[in-house]
Amino acid sequence: MSETATAALTGKALLQKVKELSHLPRRETAKRCGYFTVTKDNQTRVNLTDFYDAVLAAKGVPLDPEGAKDGRGREPTYRVSVHKNGQIVIGSTYTQAMGLKEGDKFEIKLGYKHIHLKQLDEDGNANEET
Repeated sequence: MSETATAALTGKALLQKVKELSHLPRRETAKRCGYFTVTKDNQTRVNLTDFYDAVLAAKGVPLDPEGAKDGRGREPTYRVSVHKNGQIVIGSTYTQAMGLKEGDKFEIKLGYKHIHLKQLDEDGNANEET
């Protein structure tokens, strides 16, 4: 089934058009903003999912097209800051990515402007794998 895509509005132009068409049903608004395809049988299909994603992105809430892993939490930035109480929290996103479990132990090595964490094995020896 062959379909012809249309040029859809995005960003501020999309938000302005949505505002102008606020008196219309959502499907018609999405269609008039370009979020539809026409099949080879000349059937019009409105794509509400892409329309909603574009509206959210235009409002500053971009969605990952593949979706978040479980829909919760933030994406890792690989940056942390020192809290008011002097602590640095790494966070579960990183510990899960490394496959760490509760009770895993680390040796802390301080450098001039860096901190190395070396995972210890069950006997308390530094794990030399990186």
